Amino acid sequence: MLPPFFCQPSCESSQWRTHHQHRKLEMLRFWRDGLERQLAAVTAAMSTLESQIQRDHNEES
Repeated sequence: MLPPFFCQPSCESSQWRTHHQHRKLEMLRFWRDGLERQLAAVTAAMSTLESQIQRDHNEES
């Protein structure tokens, strides 16, 4: 996925693989954090809308 810019030509493949795996894990965590923020925003919006619907229904009664 990512080219081995961090390694010297003599870098062992096991070191490259370990570094690559750590970088990939960091990327996936970054994506997950963004998705969690989006999910929290959607959940809050749904809760607010449900409250407004309930309030409007109670006012009509």
